[in-house]
Amino acid sequence: MTAADPYLELQAVEAWLGPRRVFDNLSLLLHRGENTVILGPNGAGKSALIKLVSREIYPVVKPGSNLRLFGSETVNLWDLRARIGLVSRDLQAGYVPGVSAQDVVLSGFFGSVGIGPSQHPSPEQRERVRELMVRLRLESLAERPYRHLSDGQRTRLLLARALVHDPQVLVLDEPTAGLDLRAKHQLLIDLRELAQAGTTLLLVTHQIESIIPEISRCVLLREGAVMADGPAAELLDEAPLSALFETPLQVITAGGYRQVLPG
Repeated sequence: MTAADPYLELQAVEAWLGPRRVFDNLSLLLHRGENTVILGPNGAGKSALIKLVSREIYPVVKPGSNLRLFGSETVNLWDLRARIGLVSRDLQAGYVPGVSAQDVVLSGFFGSVGIGPSQHPSPEQRERVRELMVRLRLESLAERPYRHLSDGQRTRLLLARALVHDPQVLVLDEPTAGLDLRAKHQLLIDLRELAQAGTTLLLVTHQIESIIPEISRCVLLREGAVMADGPAAELLDEAPLSALFETPLQVITAGGYRQVLPG
């Protein structure tokens, strides 16, 4: 992919979450084939940005402002779900405790949170789910209720759900939040494999240690505005990160990952 393949174009966007304006004049261009992290402290607008991409919220209509997904201002939600996979904490919270692990993944075909009586997965869809659950080491959990799963297992289930359509772009909202070290490291391995296989990743986080080496671009977001945008190798460093989080920081790099310590 090249810079001629944008999947997200924001131009002078204003957007609100309930009574709070989260963006006033946000402009951003993201391309397929370019793995990007949106990094910022709590309250920076990271989750609101994901809601713009997933069409859970809409920008204010005004002259000179627009939002385009895959080059179009009008998006069919079914087409969008096939092109963009989403893993988010909000989605995880939406599942009822009794739904089976297998049905969590199957629901990705219907854009639902579980399988209802009117939904009838095809044999091909069930086979795709089986393949994904094997790939992500979830096959032994197929019939287990969602409430009996660990946070790491639930996150990998949502990853499998996001992959049912083999999306071009995978959007991840704080995917390692709440995971223990083993679950976090397993998930990072899975994300690296997806990036290396050609899936474009958009990682939204405040956890610097969860940014995989395949992330090449970094957007620093603060109070609803882009503070800096450029190569990850330059922005994931002490001076930019200290300014972003408004506290002195040291950055230690090993194996392509970064660990942040107090400055």
